[in-house]
Amino acid sequence: MKLMALQLLLWHSALWTVHEATPLGPARSLPQSFLLKCLEQVRKIQADGAELQERLCATHKLCHPEELVLLGHSLGIPQAPLSSCSSQSLQLTSCLDQLHGGLFLYQGLLQALAGISPELAPTLDTLQLDVTDFATNIWLQMEDLGVAPAVQPTQGTMPTFTSAFQRRAGGVLVASQLQRFLGLAYRGLRYLAEP
Repeated sequence: MKLMALQLLLWHSALWTVHEATPLGPARSLPQSFLLKCLEQVRKIQADGAELQERLCATHKLCHPEELVLLGHSLGIPQAPLSSCSSQSLQLTSCLDQLHGGLFLYQGLLQALAGISPELAPTLDTLQLDVTDFATNIWLQMEDLGVAPAVQPTQGTMPTFTSAFQRRAGGVLVASQLQRFLGLAYRGLRYLAEP
């Protein structure tokens, strides 16, 4: 009888551990209105980023981010991971955390581009505001779910651009990296939004 009780206790304990370790399920965790707003924000930021890239290309002939990759390494422009948001390995809490962390990183990178050029300042300002709004939206949802860290992240070391060329090249690279990041985010959010 004691052995059976012990087996039942172990089984219940194992089941509880699995239940606790299971990530939040998409259907019951994220409101559809939140997901639709996120998808809309991604599209808006992608349009802003594309505009910044097009204007840098047209005005300053910085049209090929691939050619600037080496410069990006020397400038120390970091990239944000978003591996937890792929539909194959989706982990909701980690996905939201990585999404917020990436947006927070891009906020800092966009701030580092301040002074890029007077004609690009309005586009850059709009992009910054949209990224900040999206990051805030994600953070508030994390708070609603009870999965937000106790303290918001702090900005790490951002690259220092010492010339107008570096700042403009950095603008192309940051916009390009942000586009890739948002492409992954969009796919993950769309997967979550599917019924």
